Amino acid sequence: MRKKIIAGNWKMNKTPSETKKMFEELKVAVGKQKWCDVVLCVPFVDIPAACRASRDAKIAVAAQNMHYEEKGAYTGEVSAEMLKEIGVEYVIIGHSERRQYYNETDFTVNKKVHAAVNAGLIPIICVG
Repeated sequence: MRKKIIAGNWKMNKTPSETKKMFEELKVAVGKQKWCDVVLCVPFVDIPAACRASRDAKIAVAAQNMHYEEKGAYTGEVSAEMLKEIGVEYVIIGHSERRQYYNETDFTVNKKVHAAVNAGLIPIICVG
């Protein structure tokens, strides 16, 4: 039987201090439930605060995007390995907003999925 996942995408909201406060509130609400995984997809600048706050909670942290290359001259991008090393478990790939505003295609989404899996991240693939 598959385990259910409830994931929330914060979009471009919350500062690191707001993230810490939100996690403290969510820890109480989520408790020690076992019927599903809870994943919060936070902006890149909030990932360190979210990972610290989630250490003793049943809440996983996801990045909202990543690049498919391991390294290189891709200003402003982050790699799967970078995300993995700072404690990220999941990553959103192919979100409709990325496709609409940044012209991501099925081809680039596929490359990102492979990079995520190869790094040990769990991709949350958006298809519609």
